[in-house]
Amino acid sequence: MTAPTTATAVRRRITVRGTVQGVGFRPHVHRLAAGLALTGFVSNTPNGVLIEVEGTAVRVERFRELLATEPPPLATVTAVGVEEVPVTGADPGFTIRATDPSSQGRTQLPPDTATCADCLRELADPADRRHGHPFITCTHCGPRFTIATGMPYDRAVTTMSGFPMCAGCAREYEAPADRRFHAQPVACPDCGPRLRLVPAADSGVRAARDGEALSRARELLAAGRIVAVKGIGGYHLACDATNARAVDTLRTRKARGDKPFAVMCADLDEAERIAVAGSAERAALTGPRRPIVLLRPRDGVRLASGVCPGSPHLGVMLPYTPVHTLLFGLPGDPPGPRVLVMTSGNRSGEPIVTDDDEALTRLFGLADAWLAHDRRIASPCDDSLLRVRADGTEQVLRRSRGYVPRPLRLPVPVRPALAVGGDLKNALCVGEGELAWFGPHIGDMGDLATLEAAVRAERHLRRLTGVRPELVAADRHPGYHASAWARRRAARLPVNRPVFVQHHHAHVAAAMAEAGLDGTTPVIGVAFDGTGYGDDGTVWGGEVLVADYTGYRRLAHLAPAPLPGGDAGVANPCRMALARLWAAGLPWDADLPCVVACSREELRLLARQLPSQVGCVATSSMGRLFDAVSSLAGVCHRAGYEAQAALELEAQACLAWDEETAAYPFGDRFDPAPALRAIVTDLRRGAPVPVIAARFHRGVARAVLDLCRGARRATGLTTVALTGGVFANALLEQAGSDLLHGSGFTVVRHREVPPNDGGLALGQLVVAAHGQRPHDDRRTAVSDETE
Repeated sequence: MTAPTTATAVRRRITVRGTVQGVGFRPHVHRLAAGLALTGFVSNTPNGVLIEVEGTAVRVERFRELLATEPPPLATVTAVGVEEVPVTGADPGFTIRATDPSSQGRTQLPPDTATCADCLRELADPADRRHGHPFITCTHCGPRFTIATGMPYDRAVTTMSGFPMCAGCAREYEAPADRRFHAQPVACPDCGPRLRLVPAADSGVRAARDGEALSRARELLAAGRIVAVKGIGGYHLACDATNARAVDTLRTRKARGDKPFAVMCADLDEAERIAVAGSAERAALTGPRRPIVLLRPRDGVRLASGVCPGSPHLGVMLPYTPVHTLLFGLPGDPPGPRVLVMTSGNRSGEPIVTDDDEALTRLFGLADAWLAHDRRIASPCDDSLLRVRADGTEQVLRRSRGYVPRPLRLPVPVRPALAVGGDLKNALCVGEGELAWFGPHIGDMGDLATLEAAVRAERHLRRLTGVRPELVAADRHPGYHASAWARRRAARLPVNRPVFVQHHHAHVAAAMAEAGLDGTTPVIGVAFDGTGYGDDGTVWGGEVLVADYTGYRRLAHLAPAPLPGGDAGVANPCRMALARLWAAGLPWDADLPCVVACSREELRLLARQLPSQVGCVATSSMGRLFDAVSSLAGVCHRAGYEAQAALELEAQACLAWDEETAAYPFGDRFDPAPALRAIVTDLRRGAPVPVIAARFHRGVARAVLDLCRGARRATGLTTVALTGGVFANALLEQAGSDLLHGSGFTVVRHREVPPNDGGLALGQLVVAAHGQRPHDDRRTAVSDETE
């Protein structure tokens, strides 16, 4: 093909922004340019991808169109800028230029992505040189966020930098037609990371490497042992999910109580043998993000009963790394378990373990062996968790692997800022301009290790996004570890005191921001959760707010009751039930399940404590009301993990949901006393527990409708945001949404941003952008962060 003359040629400089690094974008550009006989170059820059192309005007224009309309599978193009530059005629062809590793800026790195179909085929092909290679990857799959140490994204700034490519991998890396052309994590058995099995000292197991390490790990799992498996974002603790003894041992060693485990199935067919999955659930399970998906367990499921006791859901995921696929075995391998418990590799309350030496000490006594490898993890990243609604939309409950660090586009601009979230389900967020980036799920900020993990996560997020915070936003709770850290962090910033944002205002703002609302019109925010520091110093959590990004007004709230003993009351739903009965003026009859569950000493103590209010704080928390009803109905009296009582009450309600349509009434001023009285009456009549649970759920949903109708009459507003951790309850969220839609409301529900405290930081970020003066901690009655 004859090259155009200088007189007929044009040259364009094209800048592409979006998720365009780490996704094979430069190789894709090279192939497009070569196919159109264009010359020039492509390179990564601090802010995206820079391209210069030269050729005929028609071909250059076609090239520009294809860039925007046919990106690589993992790429997202948000902007394409074009400018005319002088023709040079000096380019011998089209080349990929190396990235300057010292350059700094902002672009969008893609999340870690599950192994693609092409790599899986090669993994299982005995004739392929990567047959059985635990680290097979290409431009369309594999780790990105968890191996990146800086930007722009190139091998030199990843944890693969210590693995020089062999001649074979280098040829693929340099070949424009190859699927691994400029794939930064590319490796093979000759030059890549290696597996090793490290046995516990008293396990009687021999150490092994590579394929033998996998075989022995599979044998250990089949024999009922517990293996710590290093993935791309941290360690898992794995055992055979059908082996009751193994599951109970893991539960005991990890001190997990009755908290449900997630499972990993060998394939989709195996997942559908143990749980019911519709088309949307199947799409979520098999998509590139591979989250844990909450499914309904099938009757007679063959899993050990200790996998998810008392839960209405079973958390299921599929293999997302080659190590997982090989752990289940390729055709011809000795058989092993087809369903594995896969729980975070940590002790309860601690952050997930990523470092190999640390794994040997922190997981000592938990694992019988460690299946490790020598590719360093740059940032921890736990598994994401979601459920699929009846309408097929997703509600993310933990946003981490597969999502992070993909940015969220904001409806309002923000100045460079860091939001630190809360102390539960912590996830950080940074933002600048119209973009916000969440960090990975960190967990509960209850100890020094978790706080240190948060500090590292913030540093890594800043490095990858280029955001240099000028202010810090935090929760108003005076006792939160995250808020104390925010004070220390702010001392080094231009705004040297944090902006403290009320907890439930942040929840509502997060829902608004995710929905793209610009805040010019307030919403009716229904924020239900377990705890949030209120402006009056009490524990809020059953709130109806009129809110925008600049402030809020508390329009209504659940009638309060004493929370006896603070955290002790949370851990003992039977005590919360007695407190709610006392507040409602109902007697503690000896035959009520919550009374039976309490010891004589507890009953004597509470009988003195509640009237005197000594050691009590008032709470309007809807989460605590769910706890109280769970105990009153005889479902759960002692909680071993957060929201256990509410989750088990939801499981009971599911059993009668389709048949039972009655709803318990709430009184004036959102008083649950009539509902509690009706529950006691139903208990006396011998009503089944599932019926009681279903009527309570429907009663709360109808109370939400009544409250929002009242708010509409008072304000004229017609948009309702449902937010807070209680709305992770599928029955309540769907019932409330249906009633609101039927009454003419526009309903805003969370999708990718969790409704629980995992989404709190986004709300803090946008509120802080609208009111940057620090909140005075002494003025607890202030209801506007800008004052």
